[in-house]
Amino acid sequence: MTLPSLANGFDHSNEHDFENKLIGESPELNSVVWAAKITAASDVTVLIQGESGSGKELFAQAIHSGSKRKEQKLVSVNCAAIPENLAESMLFGHIKGSFTGAIAHQEGYIQSADNGTLFLDEIGELPLSVQAKLLRFLESSECQKIGSTVTEKVSVRIIVATNRDLRLEIKKGNFREDLFYRLHIVPLEIPPLRERTGDLQLLLTHFTRSLAAQYKVEPCTFSNTAMKALKVYSWPGNVRELRNLCERMSILLAGKMIDIDNLPNEIKNPQRAEQATYVSLPDSGLSLERVEVELIQQALDKTSGNQSRAARLLGLTRDTLIYRMKKYAIHS
Repeated sequence: MTLPSLANGFDHSNEHDFENKLIGESPELNSVVWAAKITAASDVTVLIQGESGSGKELFAQAIHSGSKRKEQKLVSVNCAAIPENLAESMLFGHIKGSFTGAIAHQEGYIQSADNGTLFLDEIGELPLSVQAKLLRFLESSECQKIGSTVTEKVSVRIIVATNRDLRLEIKKGNFREDLFYRLHIVPLEIPPLRERTGDLQLLLTHFTRSLAAQYKVEPCTFSNTAMKALKVYSWPGNVRELRNLCERMSILLAGKMIDIDNLPNEIKNPQRAEQATYVSLPDSGLSLERVEVELIQQALDKTSGNQSRAARLLGLTRDTLIYRMKKYAIHS
């Protein structure tokens, strides 16, 4: 990948970390990679924004690998997977006896990343109370375990990522405005795959070769008609969706030429897929109440009982979800 000359102070020996992780030559991607390379040389906080599957974690890994902290740990945390009632403890740690179930002293993710990098994915999912404590840490580099009266100094480089519009989340009251501006020092906006289809061939070649080596098979190839269909497809799942397709083809059609008939329906018939309905009503009918109960229960299961996140999955307000949970006697 050819990029413009970078600012003084950048360690050019780390360029391979970016090239190996971030595949593409399109101007849309190169401009973000260029900014990320310069940013890696400093300790500045980075906010990575982009759609799900666009490669935000790969950018975080490349920035860490290109930084002066590269010999230390990169601790990656999916904030959406942290139970709301344990978020503060898991990030900042706790001491024995500080709450029910705290049977021993426990380091948090922040202490675990001391001298290294902490990557907080899905930062918009952090509870507001923990957002406040994270802001204090970013401003002072000091953190305090739950139950402790002592603060400790921790040297951690923070990289965060989100697929949400944080400005909109601020308006909704879900994200602290002061934390947003503290994180928004170097924002990196990762372009979705549909905006850099010029990289499609490079990505296909990379994935099919690496997957063929992984599964010890011959790499598959794509016909011209298949490539045309791939280039006009909108790729809602971005690079992750493309990799999943390559893995499926590498397993089922190893060493073969992939034609358009081998592609999934949503790629070879995109218009028909867009017109498809979410739910088909059976001829025998169904209970709308039962469907609603099952969807609410699934949303609660997916979010480990977090009502705010479950409401967002269902496109409801939290109050509306709570009302319907009471109506149907559903317990989280």
